Amino acid sequence: MTTSFAGLDWASRTHAVCVIDEHASVCAQFEINHDAAGLSELRRRLSASGVTAVAIERPSGLIVDTLLEGGFTVVPIHPNVVKATRPRYRSHGGKSDTSDAYLLADLLRTDGHRFTPLAPQGDDIRALRALVRGRDDLVATRVQLANQLRSLLQSFWPGAAEIFADIDSPIGLAFIQRYPTPESARRLGPKRMAAFCAQHAYSGRRSADELLARLHQAPAVVVGEWEMEAKGELALSLARTLTRLVAQIRLLTSRIEHHVSSIDDGRLLMSFPRAGHVCAAQILAEMGSVRERFDSDEHLAAEAGVAPVTYASGKTKAVTFRWACNHRLRAALTCLADNSRHANHWAAHVYTQARTRGCDHPHAIRILARAWLRVIWRAWVDRNPYDPAQHRAAQMLLQTATG
Repeated sequence: MTTSFAGLDWASRTHAVCVIDEHASVCAQFEINHDAAGLSELRRRLSASGVTAVAIERPSGLIVDTLLEGGFTVVPIHPNVVKATRPRYRSHGGKSDTSDAYLLADLLRTDGHRFTPLAPQGDDIRALRALVRGRDDLVATRVQLANQLRSLLQSFWPGAAEIFADIDSPIGLAFIQRYPTPESARRLGPKRMAAFCAQHAYSGRRSADELLARLHQAPAVVVGEWEMEAKGELALSLARTLTRLVAQIRLLTSRIEHHVSSIDDGRLLMSFPRAGHVCAAQILAEMGSVRERFDSDEHLAAEAGVAPVTYASGKTKAVTFRWACNHRLRAALTCLADNSRHANHWAAHVYTQARTRGCDHPHAIRILARAWLRVIWRAWVDRNPYDPAQHRAAQMLLQTATG
C-alpha cells in the first residue's frame, strides 16, 4: 500500500494543500476555502488520497480541529523550521503557498519522526465544547426570537413589550401568553396584576400599580380587529417557543456548570475573578487541555484575537484590529475581563489606564483581556489555580496604594 503525505499551508481565506507519495511525487494539489464547505471538501479529498497525517505550520485553530475530528494525525512544524528548509528546495528565495505546502508534505515524509504529532483533545473537553457551542447557538436564537417578538409587539401593543425589563424573561413571556392582545388585558387591574406577579414569583421591585402604569403609558397603535387577532396569535406562538427555548438553555447551563466543575482545568479557570462557570467553560472549550497547542502567551493571544496585528514596511507601520482569530474564545475572554474589573483592583486599574489613554470601552476591555491572558497562560501551563498573592503586578499595585 502506497503511503501518502500531505502538507497544508494555512491562510486566512484559502488553504493550499499538497499530497505526495513516498517517492516525493505529487499526487494532488488543490486549494480549499476557509468555510464549512471547504473544510468538508478537505477531509473528503485527503481521505480519498489515502492520507493519514498532515503537516501544518499552525498547531491550533478551526482547521486543526477539523482535521483532528476527521481522524487525521496533525503534525505541527514550526515556521522557523520551514523558513530554514526553503533553500534546500530552491535557491532563489521565492515563496508561494503551493511550494510551502509541498515543502511541508516532504518534511513530513523525510523528517516526520523528528516532529511530535498534535495530541487530540480528550473526551471531556470535546463534550464540553459541544455543550458550550450548542448553548451559544441557542442563546443567539433566543436573542433573535426575542427581537422578533419585541418588534411584533411594537406594531400593535407596545405596552406588553415595556411592562417588564426583559421581554424573554419567564414572567415577561408568561404575561404575553396570558394577555396576547390589548383586548385580553382590558379588565386587568391592580389586584389581578398583583395576583399574576405572585403566581409567577415576580422578584422585581415595581408594584402592581407601577407595572400597570408602564403598560398603559406606552403609545397606542390603531389596528384593525382581524390584524389585531392575527398578530396576537403570532405573539402567542413566539412566546411559547421562547418559553421552551429559555427552559432548554437553563438545562444546558446547569449541565455545563456541573461538567466544567468536574474538570481540573475548569476549576483552574474558575479561580479567576468573576470567571463564573459558563465563562470558564467557554474559555476552556476553545483553549482545550493540550498545552502543546500554544508555545507562548503571545501565540494564545493571537489565537484569541486580543492582540492587534502590526504591519510594518520601511518607514510605514500600522497596528490594526485582528479579524482572523477564534471569535468564540475572544468573546469569552473579553467577558471575563469585563466582569473582573468590578471585583479586582488590578483589573480595574488596567482598564482605567486604557480609558485614560483614549481607548474606547471595547478596546480597553481587549487590553485588559490581553493582560489577563498572560496570567491565565502561566496558570494553565503550570496547572495552578489563580492566586492573587502570586500575581506580582497586582501585589505591586496593592503596595503602591497602601504605601
